[in-house]
Amino acid sequence: MGNAHAKSWDAQSLIIEKRDGEALPDEAIDWFVAGYTDGSIPDYQAAAMLMAIFHHGLDGRELTRWTTAMIDSGRRFDLSGFDRPLVDKHSTGGVGDKVSLILCPLVAACGAIVPQVSGRGLGHTGGTLDKLEAIPGWQAQMGPDRFRQILDEVGAVIAAASDELAPADRKLYALRDVTGTVASIPLIASSIMSKKIASGTEALVLDVKVGNGAFMRDLDDARVLAETMVDIGNSSGVRTVALLTAMDHPLGRAVGNTLEVDEAIEVLAGGGPADLIEVVVTLAREMLSLVGIDVDPAETLASGGAAPVWQRMIEAQGGDLSAPRPRADHQLDVTATEGGWVSGLDALAVGVASMRLGAGRARKEDDVDFGAGIECLVKPGEPVTVDQPILRLHSNRPETFPVAAELLEAAVTYSHSEPERRPLIIDRIA
Repeated sequence: MGNAHAKSWDAQSLIIEKRDGEALPDEAIDWFVAGYTDGSIPDYQAAAMLMAIFHHGLDGRELTRWTTAMIDSGRRFDLSGFDRPLVDKHSTGGVGDKVSLILCPLVAACGAIVPQVSGRGLGHTGGTLDKLEAIPGWQAQMGPDRFRQILDEVGAVIAAASDELAPADRKLYALRDVTGTVASIPLIASSIMSKKIASGTEALVLDVKVGNGAFMRDLDDARVLAETMVDIGNSSGVRTVALLTAMDHPLGRAVGNTLEVDEAIEVLAGGGPADLIEVVVTLAREMLSLVGIDVDPAETLASGGAAPVWQRMIEAQGGDLSAPRPRADHQLDVTATEGGWVSGLDALAVGVASMRLGAGRARKEDDVDFGAGIECLVKPGEPVTVDQPILRLHSNRPETFPVAAELLEAAVTYSHSEPERRPLIIDRIA
């Protein structure tokens, strides 16, 4: 960025260029992102630029440069010097997606180092940090020295992004949120990839969720997002692969923070739901393949081989797995209105209902009730009889039950014959 200020740029002129569909010069992108981060470019001009990008996009060169400028707005973590390869994973978020809790210790148990910077939930999708904070004492925040130390001793860490990691992204994300420019593929891709590249990994597997419970509901849009992120990663020197995975139904049987931690522990002990195991193992194989480790993660997982790494990872961050986790005081069962098979369970409706019960947050400042959530007692593809309990609601606010139950009754579809199983892993993009 030595010559970023070699020419005196003017925000208004750059906004007009992008508004008219022109490509921005590299140094102009550096100047604009740096200026918005340090406050010399005001919100209203950055908002206009975001809207121009929303309408005209960024070409491959512009997008790589925009992402690099976001990375350079803060510090890059130096994770060199480990004797094992580094590989990370990012999910675009879904309902019941507790994959990271299992995947990080599993891949570490197979011989890699997994430095995962994660986020919190907003809206109908849960956040990895919220789930882990259901474990008494567990801390998401740590400095870079402690981050390295845990990686060295345990092989895996899941932590909150530090303020030094791509600060431009935090400011731009908040602005996108209030200006209607969230759903821009270049802006989504640069937001995700700037944090992942800055956090120092050598290789990255992206889990891009597709379906009504996902951020990307349309398969073509999800594919473009995946291709865009893979291009950014590879052009930035991070070996990157993406999987498109289905998010029409909740993943696993548990939705909600304590409930999902319980389910993750069940899988780490060698049990758990088949759909969750399939996604975890497929992602683990991709991660290990990217860094040249020839170990079958399915065997490690089934034998309970990842459980000791999980225990050390949680304890290193202050978590007490022997302490009781928060539970909800009230339960309500939603029962089947028809017999036959459950053919569908709308993931979005389950996510929204879980949020209403207290498990998620509608606004960033909302508190999360760790004990709240939903157990899917019957999943799509399983037989059911009339009045059989299919969903169990957990909440400390029983007044939320009627609205959540109504949402969930409408979320279940039935069929008189066994429904066809749709693939969980839709595509691979490298």
